[in-house]
Amino acid sequence: MMGKKKDTFLNMTLSLIAITLVAGISLGYVNELTVGPKAKAKLEKKINALKLVLPAFDSSPVADIQMIKSPSVKDSIEIYPAFENNIFVGAAVIGSTEKGFSGLIKIMVGFEENGDIFNIEVLEQKETPGLGTKIKNDSFIEQFRGKNPETNNLKVKKDGGEIDALTGATITSRAFGEAAQMAYEAFKKNEESLKTLKN
Repeated sequence: MMGKKKDTFLNMTLSLIAITLVAGISLGYVNELTVGPKAKAKLEKKINALKLVLPAFDSSPVADIQMIKSPSVKDSIEIYPAFENNIFVGAAVIGSTEKGFSGLIKIMVGFEENGDIFNIEVLEQKETPGLGTKIKNDSFIEQFRGKNPETNNLKVKKDGGEIDALTGATITSRAFGEAAQMAYEAFKKNEESLKTLKN
């Protein structure tokens, strides 16, 4: 009787190991199949965002990408310079912060060559639906367009700035302004080297 229980336990253990191995190999294979399409979709999203945030350009900002190390973010800051007829017209910078109400907010800020914000596109956010997610709305982003962070304060009005916070989402609004300011600082710090890329 004891030998039968031992055999059953051994069979169950071997079956469980076999199932786990098959599942692990299958998941690894499926992941390999989806890595390429995921990367392609992410790149297409960035290319579409570049078209929305930059003034007219005829260069390839993705090909001219500059990766800048910064102590303020764990990854490098991505800067996409744009040219028309080999003349610098602006750059898109990815700004991010972990200070959103629900964590990460990542935006692409497009700057004209003089530092004015041309447009902003939200790339990632996990904010509260119906409140913080309104950072994607044109009515909120409109407040940033045409502003130059050198002379305009991108903080919310509660903090002495020029931006109307979203109702019920002040933390999110603050984080968005901080990410835009961070993007501007990266743009300004690298502005001269960006302008001479095509010379």
